[in-house]
Amino acid sequence: MRALVTGANGLLGCNLVRELLASGHDVRAMVRRSSKLQGLEGLPCALVYGDVRNADEVLEAAKDCEVIFHCAAVFAYWGYTRDVMMETAKKGSLNVLDAAKAVGARRVVMTSSTAVFGGSDGPKVLDERAPTVSEGVPDYFVSKAEQENAARQHAAEIGVDIVFANPSVFIGPHDHRPSASLNTVTGYLTDPMKLTYPGGANVLHAADVARGHLLLAEKGASGERYILAAENVTWRDMHETLAELAGVARPRLTVTRGPAVIAASLMELGAKVTKKEPLATVELARQTGRYFWYSNAKVARLGFNPRSMRLTLTQTLAWLLAASPHFTDKQRAKFSPHEDVLQAMRETRVAERTRRE
Repeated sequence: MRALVTGANGLLGCNLVRELLASGHDVRAMVRRSSKLQGLEGLPCALVYGDVRNADEVLEAAKDCEVIFHCAAVFAYWGYTRDVMMETAKKGSLNVLDAAKAVGARRVVMTSSTAVFGGSDGPKVLDERAPTVSEGVPDYFVSKAEQENAARQHAAEIGVDIVFANPSVFIGPHDHRPSASLNTVTGYLTDPMKLTYPGGANVLHAADVARGHLLLAEKGASGERYILAAENVTWRDMHETLAELAGVARPRLTVTRGPAVIAASLMELGAKVTKKEPLATVELARQTGRYFWYSNAKVARLGFNPRSMRLTLTQTLAWLLAASPHFTDKQRAKFSPHEDVLQAMRETRVAERTRRE
């Protein structure tokens, strides 16, 4: 199979390129000319430069491709207007569908998000039948919902086979940029107060998200959405596990929504002065205490089997400590990694040396 991956330099994109190559496929990786490409270094894929908002560039990248994995998106909670997010989400998706039609691609696998379902006020597990959110949530959530709606309608109008992948929060190696999700790990590790929160999340490994995309390319039903998710956990459970694996203090204080919003407001004010991204935003702080729990039963019937939260955190932490640019030596010295992490770090270093050779 010859596949095009848009947004190939992102966390999902570079993991997807790796999974495609490991499965013996011919991969074309589409990135913007300004993109940082550390996550693709040494990989035997064809790089093509372009912006998904440019229809001609998407068409050129898609030539001769059988399947298009559309991963490109603005995933951020700061620094982008809603208009920019919407343009990338909607216009980029329509350009990909038009290109798929023009080149005769047999399928488009479009990366959406469980963000389209929002969360719940209590520990409720949502599935694909949950209503799509439209207000009272971060702009990113709305942009993904609008992307799905526009893409589904356009695909039906022009006769393109499309399947939607809706991953939960995912983390993992090769997150060089880094993605907004990585703060679920680094934020706790660098927090001197070791705060935790009520509510919960579903944390997934980026490589499992990539494998889920391949599975949907081959077995997904046309026009359907599939939640890619792993374990549903509370934030406290996640932070307790992370503390054990990194050898840092356990959670000391639980912060509820009101104080979280106040703190985020102050951080945003500071960010306007320093011109640096705040550690938290008001729109995200308003989600404090909600449960972002989802069922993967639908995709599990196709063979999806993600790894545990503990293993996901172990492998992410190993990459952060052994191969990432996100911690200084001084910060690394403060950790006392669990033996599982140390073993994963050794494996990470071997893999990095092999790749460079």
